[in-house]
Amino acid sequence: MEVKTSLLDNMIGVGDMVLLEPLSEDSFLENLKKRFDHNEIYTYIGSVVISMNPYRSLPIFTPEKVEEYRNRNFYELSPHIYALADEAYRSLRDQDKDQCILITGESGAGKTEASKLVMSYVAAVCGKGQEVNKVKEQLLQSNPVLEAFGNAKTVRNDNSSRFGKYMDIEFDFKGDPLGGVISNYLLEKSRVVKQPRGERNFHVFYQLLSGASDDTLKKLKLHRDFSKYNYLSLDSAIVNGLDDAANFRTVRNAMQIVGFMEDEVQSVLELVAAVLKLGNIEFKPESRCNGTDESRIKDKNEMCELLGIEQSVLERAFSYRTVEAKMEKVSTTLNVAQAYYARDALAKNLYSRLFSWLVTRINESIKVSDAQAKTRHKVMGVLDIYGFEIFEDNSFEQFIINYCNEKLQQIFIELTLHEEQEEYIREGIEWTNIDMNLHLLSNNQNGILAMLDEECLRPGTVTDETFLDKLNTICAEHQHFESRLSKNSKFLNDHSLPHNCFRIQHYAGKVLYRVEGFVDKNNDLLYRDLSQAMYKANHSLIKQLFPEGNPSKVNLKRPPTAGFQFKASVGTLMKNLQTKNPNYIRCIKPNDKKASHIFTESLVRHQVRYLGLMENVRVRRAGYAFRQAYEPCLERYKMLCKRTWPHWRGPERYWLEERRRQCLHDLASLIQKIYRGWKCRSHFLLLKKSQIVVAAWYRRYAQQKKYQRIKSATTVVQSYTRGWQARKLLRELKYQKRCEEAVTTIAAYWHGTQVRREYRKFFRANAGKKIYDFTIQRIMQKYFLGLKSNMPSMSPIDKNWPARPYLFLEGVHTELRRIFHLWRCKKYRSRFTEERKAVYEEKLEASEIFKDKKALYPSSVSQPFKGDYLEISKNPKYQKLSSAMDEKVLLADVVNKINRANGKGTARLFLLTKKSVVLADQKTGQVKASVPLPDLTSVSVSTQSDGFFALKLKEVRETWLV
Repeated sequence: MEVKTSLLDNMIGVGDMVLLEPLSEDSFLENLKKRFDHNEIYTYIGSVVISMNPYRSLPIFTPEKVEEYRNRNFYELSPHIYALADEAYRSLRDQDKDQCILITGESGAGKTEASKLVMSYVAAVCGKGQEVNKVKEQLLQSNPVLEAFGNAKTVRNDNSSRFGKYMDIEFDFKGDPLGGVISNYLLEKSRVVKQPRGERNFHVFYQLLSGASDDTLKKLKLHRDFSKYNYLSLDSAIVNGLDDAANFRTVRNAMQIVGFMEDEVQSVLELVAAVLKLGNIEFKPESRCNGTDESRIKDKNEMCELLGIEQSVLERAFSYRTVEAKMEKVSTTLNVAQAYYARDALAKNLYSRLFSWLVTRINESIKVSDAQAKTRHKVMGVLDIYGFEIFEDNSFEQFIINYCNEKLQQIFIELTLHEEQEEYIREGIEWTNIDMNLHLLSNNQNGILAMLDEECLRPGTVTDETFLDKLNTICAEHQHFESRLSKNSKFLNDHSLPHNCFRIQHYAGKVLYRVEGFVDKNNDLLYRDLSQAMYKANHSLIKQLFPEGNPSKVNLKRPPTAGFQFKASVGTLMKNLQTKNPNYIRCIKPNDKKASHIFTESLVRHQVRYLGLMENVRVRRAGYAFRQAYEPCLERYKMLCKRTWPHWRGPERYWLEERRRQCLHDLASLIQKIYRGWKCRSHFLLLKKSQIVVAAWYRRYAQQKKYQRIKSATTVVQSYTRGWQARKLLRELKYQKRCEEAVTTIAAYWHGTQVRREYRKFFRANAGKKIYDFTIQRIMQKYFLGLKSNMPSMSPIDKNWPARPYLFLEGVHTELRRIFHLWRCKKYRSRFTEERKAVYEEKLEASEIFKDKKALYPSSVSQPFKGDYLEISKNPKYQKLSSAMDEKVLLADVVNKINRANGKGTARLFLLTKKSVVLADQKTGQVKASVPLPDLTSVSVSTQSDGFFALKLKEVRETWLV
């Protein structure tokens, strides 16, 4: 039997702060610290989850943990974020209630990781299938893409979200995800051009330079060295624990899974590279937009190539500003400062619009299909938005971020504390009213955002100082506003409040804002010349990002300010959240060092106070944590029994919920049984009907096939029968014809016989043979006479021969031709003398040796062989040599002996006798070498027309080449 663990089993500290005794701020912090020291990072306040950032990996997010918390009661196991995610998912699936999970806390408290854990848990416990798995994978893989382009390293967080993200995930009636929609809020685009000390730009810049291949960087005209780019801070370029190269590969893979095409990914990387190149453009007074050196000019040219824009168009956009008013155009020249402002404005807008395009493109991939969008779906929203920020230097971005956190705190108070306040007032319970601070920030008339918009839109000279003067005039009496000139400032010489700053008391504490840059950042102006220049680019994505640059759609109306847009989008977000059942995760960071095992009590105490966690505990302890209207309560549990409990509190609710879940299971089983029976019956009837139709069609088909077979067989039998009859008739006709021919032949021979018998007595018996012999003899006589008159010449090489006149003379004709050829050859040889006969024998021997083997042979056939070509015996020059030779010289000629050392030839006399081979000097006739013929192993002759031959000697192992 499985033993279920309880919340109180082996509990470290108190898992639910509602049960904490005694309840005080110190005991609250002590309980958090005790659990944090034992790696218990989650604690409950009723249904609210407190999450402490451990700044390290813990083995509590495994698939086994997912299965452990799946379909379990909220308080059945120890506190975990999976318990809240499971409760929200089951409420959405079983009770058909739209859910939202609000994750709040300071920057670095772990909100982004908490949102990832919620989404991964929901993806793990919902249904499975090819399409469902594809949707889940796309929803999960959208996170790495948005983090790369929207997150950055700050002094408080190595992966801080510099934009707000709200994702609505839509589910079908079974609880399977169908798709989602992502909304982004206020990307901190000023970070593109400038980062505070100790922080760095958005992750994607460092990931691209670290993880892209050399070929990709070459195409993008980039270098891996961060120092080559002005927009990248170098003091924090390398972050411990962040592998930019591996993250880049993860982002590329995630973009592919989400549905980005390869050309879209390349276009995005080109724009990122263009932003980096844009930061390297520098200006000087002489030529406003030319770079100060060749490297800067190169960067500008490469950026123009990446964007597909002409360099002259970009230079003019950085040099001049055109102002249009009705029908007039005024062009003014930009100074160096204005040119730098235009450059940075273009970089910020280009990156911000690229980020918005990425969100839109991801939404196109993960949205619910048109066929499914027609029906209403269940929705779960996950909000991961920037946390409350207090820096040394706080500007417009921190003001907007903290305003958004004020709105989120308002949602939490309205949905929890205010409802309890109203209940307490109705029941006469004493309660301290909770004041709201949003009137100062977002009032449509006297709010800071409204005054900032009014200041930006009014004519005349507008500066940050005039805006601060306006705040001092209107907000001076407000208790949450302080400045050097306001009445709330106790000391005018307080150095903690400079002249160009103002201070606001937020729910999380006082924040000092530096007014410098408020007006420019709120205006967020991009000169129309730059928009039009970007629209002229040939890049596939640029035209989509700058539609206002289209000359045919010029809009002279001033665009809305950044504050107005953000206020409107946050208002829409708040309305969306108020329509859903909220689930809260309150993230707390234990220290500012981003280190594990460190619990800074003062920092945690501050967060506990401004998050209102103590007030939340008190409300839960008052017993109203699970309030439901009475009638809906009875309606909910009416299936359990005839009577129900009109008065019940927390523990009884879980028992009722368990009973209700069991009844729902039984009802579901009954419905499934009836439905499956009906479905099987319907399936059987359909099978029966289809079987009848199939059987009817098959029988028809079978009868047709049977008829075709019978018809075919009948045709075959008929054809064979008719063929046999025709052949029989043909045989009879042929027999009749042969009989008629035989009768005719027999009659002819019979008549011939009769005639010969009758006339034989008139002819001699051997007259036929005599005539035959005479005819043959006459033919032969004529044949021989013809041969005599056409006799060919006596030359042995003459191949002419008269043609035979009759075919029967073929053998005789051939034999006579052979005999005649032999005879005339004999006659030709009989005329040879002995000397001539010897010459021809030598030629015959040479033919057998050299014919078809040496290229020089055909030209030597007609030359007579003399042997002694030098006439040694008659030539007085060689008399001494002749006397030295005691044998008859068979061959004497002048040759060139090839020297083996240097390859040069030396003239020598070559003499051949029956016993030896002799080489002698050509001039003196002196014998140089004499070799007996037995010592000569071989004679080699080349096949070419070169006259070379080689004599190989046996004993000296030498070869003469002559």
